[in-house]
Amino acid sequence: MNNHQEKVAFFLPSLEGGGAERVVVNLIKEFIKREIKVELVLASAKGPYLSELPKEVRIIDLKSSRVIFSIPKLISYLREEKPDIFISSLSHANLVSIISKKIAKSKTKLFLREDNTLSLVFYNSKSFKTKVIPFLVKLLYSYADLVIAVSDGVKDDLIGFAKLSPDKIKVIYNPVITPELFQKAREPVSHTWFAPNSPPVILGVGRLTKQKDFPTLLKAFALVRKEIDSRLVILGEGEERKNLEKLAKELGIEEFLWMPGFVDNPYKYMSKASVFVLSSIYEGFGNVLVEALALGCPVISTDCPSGPSEILENGKYGKLVSVRKSEDLAKAILDIIRSPKLINQAGAERAGMFEVDKIATEYLDTIYGKKE
Repeated sequence: MNNHQEKVAFFLPSLEGGGAERVVVNLIKEFIKREIKVELVLASAKGPYLSELPKEVRIIDLKSSRVIFSIPKLISYLREEKPDIFISSLSHANLVSIISKKIAKSKTKLFLREDNTLSLVFYNSKSFKTKVIPFLVKLLYSYADLVIAVSDGVKDDLIGFAKLSPDKIKVIYNPVITPELFQKAREPVSHTWFAPNSPPVILGVGRLTKQKDFPTLLKAFALVRKEIDSRLVILGEGEERKNLEKLAKELGIEEFLWMPGFVDNPYKYMSKASVFVLSSIYEGFGNVLVEALALGCPVISTDCPSGPSEILENGKYGKLVSVRKSEDLAKAILDIIRSPKLINQAGAERAGMFEVDKIATEYLDTIYGKKE
């Protein structure tokens, strides 16, 4: 990394709460600490993470109702502002970035962050938009200067499914662990379920989408409740809320389930939960697993493609269970609740691999061309 006077621009659809948005905010904060000139280009400047941005960051709001509609303004931005480095995240935004750069005939170096296992996004979706994105990825991703995959599994998927050359891909794990995370974890939780000597609390965090497969967690929790008095908290919002509420009622667990929606500070809950569960059918990485590990919360994850098994080193730092197997998930939860001594304190050390200062250095070495 040589010339930090160069301008680095990040591009996202918005700053609505999600893993990719959290990663970009973490990177921006660290880049600003290192006195790098940063701009954040948003298709629409909205979302809870806006308030977390340092004042030194220039925000460019393209005021577009959909990401694809931001192409004309993004072309103008690239032509007029001429950022030296442009880092885009999320597949549909990445495609818009490639198209805009080509039309603008821009010399800006373009880096794409790929957060997900695209073959499984394609396989598990019925929407036209999600079906067409993988086809366009195959067609256009090779025009980027480099694609940053968030796990080895995502890289392998890009090579196999998107037919991208291995030379075009670099794996850089997500920058998850920040000093602020530990500060926020110390904040009190007012909900009575987290009071001392209360029944154990099982925690899930993520958007209420089919990808996260919270129905399997609800079914597992119903099985756990037959054995042990316990509570389930799911933090996040999304289109599956009504379906989950209906299922909870059918399972007879609604009074033991709390779903408050998106919360600004999930870490205070993680630090006080009895066990953290990720029940996804696929993940590019799994930021929440790293956060829970760092805060000393025992973790269970489905062994889904691609990130969890890499983060947990095939079960060394947390339990891995089969996807969509509520019985297996219930057994893993019961094992941890009944035997808290099984908690591996090395998990917090493992989380240190994903500290923001370490990962930010990897990003800077990559975008400024440091030789291996």
